[in-house]
Amino acid sequence: MITEGLAAWLRLTLIPGIGGESQRKLLAAFGLPEAVFAAGRLAARSVIGDRADLLFDFDPAAEVDRSIEWASQPGQHILTLSDDAYPKALLEIADPPSLLYVRGNPALLQKRGLAMVGSRNATPQGLQTAENFAKTLAGKGLCIISGLALGIDAAAHRGALAAGGDTIAIIGTGADRIYPARNKELALAIVEHGAVISEFPLGTPSIAANFPRRNRIISGLSRGVLVVEAAPESGSLITARLAGEQGREVFAIPGSIHSPVARGCHKLIKQGAKLVETANDVLEELGNFTSPDQQAEITPADDEHPVLAALGHDPCGLDDLVDYTGQSAEQLLPELLMLELSGKIAPLPGNRYQRLS
Repeated sequence: MITEGLAAWLRLTLIPGIGGESQRKLLAAFGLPEAVFAAGRLAARSVIGDRADLLFDFDPAAEVDRSIEWASQPGQHILTLSDDAYPKALLEIADPPSLLYVRGNPALLQKRGLAMVGSRNATPQGLQTAENFAKTLAGKGLCIISGLALGIDAAAHRGALAAGGDTIAIIGTGADRIYPARNKELALAIVEHGAVISEFPLGTPSIAANFPRRNRIISGLSRGVLVVEAAPESGSLITARLAGEQGREVFAIPGSIHSPVARGCHKLIKQGAKLVETANDVLEELGNFTSPDQQAEITPADDEHPVLAALGHDPCGLDDLVDYTGQSAEQLLPELLMLELSGKIAPLPGNRYQRLS
């Protein structure tokens, strides 16, 4: 989708050294980008100092042409701050991106969204929890927003897609790149059934500093942020902090006191995040989309099975299960295999098992 004045917007945002803060100052002073350039060097200097020289000494014409060509392809769009299609939720934050590169359906950026984030090194139980929550919440009409990273992010996107719901991936590279490569198939599915968006120019590679920056868009697009698993120094806590600063709700799912990827969630809960055990806990805060008798819970635990009851919700070794159940290892192994095949447990290193449901 090519919008009026797009070339000037691209020129303004593709000049190295003219970041988002400078762009917003210039736009506030002069209006649309065409007016910024028409104002001239001296006028621009009065707003952003000597950096204004870059506006007139650097010509990103090749990059502008490439971006316009990219946006002329089906399913590819560039939204500017002045476009009606620009997400209204991002206009509420302190530093909205001047441009958004969108692959997929830009209309989803106006939907009520919930961000789901968490550890890249998630536990099997965490991945299943994220997927189940996303499936339920997407089925209720929430658009699931995450960052396409390995672990919890990918599980959240998969859950939303499995429900036939909407999902948006906010990436830290150019929209023409997919990172990490292991999520290429997932990214293409999101493009087809949702949207992948980036504020970074086409061709931008994976740069570590870009990923914390994109987190403000993940939280800004959302009504709330749900953290599923996170270590105490996880980047997911950055997203949660930004959500709080932006006036969004912050939710966290508690875990085992022995799990390092639960400590970040526990930290958030201590700081005032809403403790979440079921999807309904989120819906109560954000508003439900169906009648109360249709509200879905996450799959309940099957406590009728004695091995599941003995396993509990923490990783458990085979020797401990022998003690808890009174059965021999030879008796337990076939039962554990059946529970694994049915998706109720997952094997862990060291002859241990983790409950998934």
